Amino acid sequence: MIQIFVESISERLLYTLDFVFKERGLDYTLTNDHITFLESNSKKINYSERYFENIVQLVPSTILFDEEIIIYDLHSGMFEKEDCLKINGIIDPLGCIFYILSRMEEYTSTIEDEHGRFQARNSVMDRYNWLDKAMCDRWAVAFLSFLKHNELIAFQNKAHKVEIRPTFDIDNAYAYHLKTGWRKFLSIAKDLINRNRIRLKERDLVLGGSKSDPYDTYDYILEIAKRGFKVNMFWLLGDYAKFDKNISFKNARHQRLIRKMELSTTVGIHPSYKSNSYEYHFLNEKERLEIILHKEVEHSRQHYLKLKLPVTYSTISSMGIKHDYTMGFAEKVGFRSGTARPHKWFDLSKNCISDLTIHPFVYMDGTLNEYLCISPEESKLIISNLFSEVKRFGGDFLFIWHNETIGNYGKWRGWQEVLEFTLNLNHKENE
Repeated sequence: MIQIFVESISERLLYTLDFVFKERGLDYTLTNDHITFLESNSKKINYSERYFENIVQLVPSTILFDEEIIIYDLHSGMFEKEDCLKINGIIDPLGCIFYILSRMEEYTSTIEDEHGRFQARNSVMDRYNWLDKAMCDRWAVAFLSFLKHNELIAFQNKAHKVEIRPTFDIDNAYAYHLKTGWRKFLSIAKDLINRNRIRLKERDLVLGGSKSDPYDTYDYILEIAKRGFKVNMFWLLGDYAKFDKNISFKNARHQRLIRKMELSTTVGIHPSYKSNSYEYHFLNEKERLEIILHKEVEHSRQHYLKLKLPVTYSTISSMGIKHDYTMGFAEKVGFRSGTARPHKWFDLSKNCISDLTIHPFVYMDGTLNEYLCISPEESKLIISNLFSEVKRFGGDFLFIWHNETIGNYGKWRGWQEVLEFTLNLNHKENE
């Protein structure tokens, strides 16, 4: 047990120290009473600007004690041989953890892509080429190593047992099945105008029963679940629109499919594109899924990974969501919040820890194939390196695929092998 002296105890400080100590099975105590601190026989460190003779000191930046969202002056530095941030000129690994874990830079950024998203290229992690590293965990280990070198704790960072967490977004349940009425005729008309004979023939074969729908990969997902993986699925149930094109939630066969998958997986809501601007859409869609499943829905991932802080998280948490899986970038792989560990969302607008648990993902299928435009073989190398980082520093290896990307269909031919490679990473590590 180590005792830490601070001038004041804040929510930000507790949040950060719990990430450093409790996530690694270590205990600590805090005090802002200097007399109690000096009289204590515990191992101790002074995390303040006040000087105590013969006591190890780490001078903090102000970030863990400020109460407002501030734009800090950031530069790179080193701490315990680990790349680190200088926050207003001070190298403070604890302050660095909070800055990245809380996503503070996203609260102050006004630069967005065409979908209203904060982009990886605007993050400080990308600026210093840290995005493929679990920097918050690295800084936690660096701080604990600093304590160990000063003979304050016994600590050894060991390889972690990693839980591989496959997740699937269902944006479009089927390519051809269950699309009736005007949607069916418009789709046929589009193929006729474009003279897309392949799709016209394929539609006839699928609807005639002589060929499987190319997006019908649900038996494969169920087989993955039967192997023992904890599978999450996120279902889009928004009304038809430009970016929301799933089959109607009213379709009875669609509802039966959702209920069937929920028997072996955890089905959550995939809020529609427009739900980010109109929160009543989110509530309607969540209620639709709850009616279909006959249970409360507590898991969510934003469609198009549209995440606007603090609005998105404030909205979904106020409507009963307990677990969100949106934390990651669309255009680049890696650790958006600096860790693969599930962690509570710190609401900077209220300066407090929330009840919403964030489950970061490390990569998405579309990032590899569509944004980075790399091959399946190149993707395997990137995925392997990300897995090694998580194995070294802890967390869940959580990743995103879609039902239409795992059937070796069209531009996704050969990509099912990448998913299988990911699922077998623990076995490969043991070979």
